[in-house]
Amino acid sequence: MPQLIQDIWILTESGVAVYQKVFDKKLDEQLFAMLMSALNSFAEEISEGGLSNFEIKDKRFSIIKKNCFLFIATSSPKLKDKKVMVELENVSKKFFERYPEEVLCNWNNDIEFFSDFDDFFTQSTEKRVQSFFDNM
Repeated sequence: MPQLIQDIWILTESGVAVYQKVFDKKLDEQLFAMLMSALNSFAEEISEGGLSNFEIKDKRFSIIKKNCFLFIATSSPKLKDKKVMVELENVSKKFFERYPEEVLCNWNNDIEFFSDFDDFFTQSTEKRVQSFFDNM
């Protein structure tokens, strides 16, 4: 069963990477975060709603913006974008369940605060694998 999301970044609107799970690290995560924030700001200036996705060679970048955070995921361009967006929505939902608005309002800008979000991905992967074997 292929995983929909290959890599993921969670960025502040100002371009700070607060969380990333990247398997093929080719770029500095803060440089990438600033670039994506700038691209999204540019897209919002020329089109209502900003950037939702783009493709580079063999990767699709899907983006959603929620509560001043950008959630960016890479996936294969062969996958249906709608499925990837549903998965990205799920990630954003879990993020805000773990870090509700009242917690984020008191956040001191230390990105280590979000390091325990890895638990979500571990649990999510384990559930998918278990579901796969249950359905065999």
